[in-house]
Amino acid sequence: MSSTSYPLPRTARLRERARRRVRVRSLFARPELLALMALAGVLNLWNLSLNGWANTYYAAAVRSMSTNWHDFLFASLDKSGLMTVDKPPLAFWIEALSARIFGFHSLSILVPEALMGVAAVALVYDITRRMFGRVAGTAAGLAFALTPITVAMARDNNPDEALILCCVAALWFALRALETGRTTKAPPSGAADHSTKYLVWCGVCVGLGFEAKMGVALFVVPGIALAWMWTRWGDTWRIRLRAFRQLAYGGLAMIVVGGAWPLLVTLTPAADRPWISGTSDNSIWSLIFGYNGLGRVAGQTGGPSGGGGPGGGGAIAGSVFGGNTGIFRLLGSALGDQAGWLLGFAVVTGVAILVLTRLRRRDPRTGWLMVVGGAFLVTAVVFSFASGIFHPYYVSFLSPFAAALIGAGVGLMAPRSLDTASALRTARILAPLAIAAGAITELVVLGTLGGSLAWATPLVIGVAGACAIALALQLPRRARAVLVGVALAALLAAPATWAAQTLGHATNSTFPSGGPASASIGGPGGGGFGGGAGGGRFGGGARRFGGGGGFAPPSLFGGGSPTGGLSGGRGGSSGGAGGFGNNTAALTAAVRYVEQHGGGTIGVESQSTAAAAILSSDANVAGLGGFSGLESTVSVSWLAHEVQAGKLRWVLVDDGSQGGGLPGDTRTGSEAAFDVVAKTCRAVTLSTSTGTVTMYDCQGYGAALLQAARG
Repeated sequence: MSSTSYPLPRTARLRERARRRVRVRSLFARPELLALMALAGVLNLWNLSLNGWANTYYAAAVRSMSTNWHDFLFASLDKSGLMTVDKPPLAFWIEALSARIFGFHSLSILVPEALMGVAAVALVYDITRRMFGRVAGTAAGLAFALTPITVAMARDNNPDEALILCCVAALWFALRALETGRTTKAPPSGAADHSTKYLVWCGVCVGLGFEAKMGVALFVVPGIALAWMWTRWGDTWRIRLRAFRQLAYGGLAMIVVGGAWPLLVTLTPAADRPWISGTSDNSIWSLIFGYNGLGRVAGQTGGPSGGGGPGGGGAIAGSVFGGNTGIFRLLGSALGDQAGWLLGFAVVTGVAILVLTRLRRRDPRTGWLMVVGGAFLVTAVVFSFASGIFHPYYVSFLSPFAAALIGAGVGLMAPRSLDTASALRTARILAPLAIAAGAITELVVLGTLGGSLAWATPLVIGVAGACAIALALQLPRRARAVLVGVALAALLAAPATWAAQTLGHATNSTFPSGGPASASIGGPGGGGFGGGAGGGRFGGGARRFGGGGGFAPPSLFGGGSPTGGLSGGRGGSSGGAGGFGNNTAALTAAVRYVEQHGGGTIGVESQSTAAAAILSSDANVAGLGGFSGLESTVSVSWLAHEVQAGKLRWVLVDDGSQGGGLPGDTRTGSEAAFDVVAKTCRAVTLSTSTGTVTMYDCQGYGAALLQAARG
């Protein structure tokens, strides 16, 4: 049966044409937004293929996920579905679907991340514009887009970009809910109240953020909840209970969306899904509350300290994991040049809005401050004092909230805001204080760069300082606007330059950072993983972390991605340099041997080792000890069941030196299970260009392994 298409009546066609014209006009009504998105697009997409596979650990997982729906569902690193990655799957689902549609290559993984970065810039603009005007929105979007770590993360395949987009979207929906329900009185009968709908969408976005990187997404929740209940605290308990019920709907949406995947994993029998990486009990809840939860804040049991204090390897571990904890941590050498440039400006603005509003419920800026400032405050405090494994790129999550506060400050200084004598007085006080505070924090950051951007110091002192002094005077509105613009340009010049330099080199595979190559971990003068003080991080023959020090060159496995070498796990004594895993020759020989002797999955200790092999040759390799070989502790009984099920046949062991990981790290990963394998399965000796290694064939030994586990 065929359908006939009838033309719309003339009036309907005219109405549709008018609607299209309105949409086109609205698109171009804010050219500054288009310019911001274009700027972010250039920074995020220019020469993007230079980054190759970016984080090879996650890229390998995407390769496995894009070819097998079981691996896709559970975010398995290896194509046998033995071990998940140590993060939830949302970001990798997006990348894997892109790889399925466009083919598996670096751009199909990285372009979605870059586009998420552009969308996040647009949302930061609109969050600020809706409250403080277009000038404020432009300043916020510009500050966010030009933050160095923002650029670096948008050009990387870590899950952080999906997390940022989801949480910024959650703030946008929360602020829309506040806009539609500002009154503390009940709405008239029959009046539409869309605030509940926006709160539900806010909860959905937080839940999606949780599915991207777990608990950190919850940092935005306290400010949102406080803002809603504070501003909707009406005259009667009926109104208050209604506000609480609306908030509960949003919370329920957050729990349903955020808990969907963990619940799926919990209800799936362990035999039908991969082992949860980063755990010793194969529980998704241990990953949520332990390794990726309190472990990041208070420290992992037996793991290295993030603060560089006792047990944390001093300056060595501190440099890798974000520097010493404390109120000035965000301005230190590990974090300041990534997102700390204008933190003083943001803090002064937040305090100024607090003073101006005095938290009056009817002042719309109160809710805005609680939502945006609350996210900023919670994130800044946790990041400043987190003593667990804390990587410098985590501060990318702070940058959108700081940028929105910076934009709000500019909005309070803009001519649009100076329509009363009171507003003029506020601007005369706020402008010099905020600009001076921004200049101070930027000078602190510049002082950590070892002479880089030397031209910026006199620029900040001379231009920004002069503008701050002049803005304290009584000036015409237009003159004030020009001075604010000049001061902001002077303050953004250094971070913008640092951000632009990110485009000139491949970002570090494991620890992406903004700025020139010398600022990257592992780069010249950047506190790398080889050489330097203390024999280099992870160097000096330490077990699992490389015997040669330093990361392997980008061309090692093709694709231009800087990555660690392949590793048999234990020794670091036979073969090649590597970051998280070495011994390329051992695994190469093992893969070749297995191909000639019936195939099957090869188990190694480090998932980073397995990832490099998966990307370089689509090898059937699974890491059984977590990311570096230390984070996961699989049980012997689980390993025996996987052998009996035919999912695992070979286990590669390198009987080299028994060293430690990072200083203070006493974790042993799955070493105990590997020891049982070595005592139970059939040994195969492989010759390599650097010596010999031992691999074990466990086919037919499942029952013996199970008996060993019970004994």
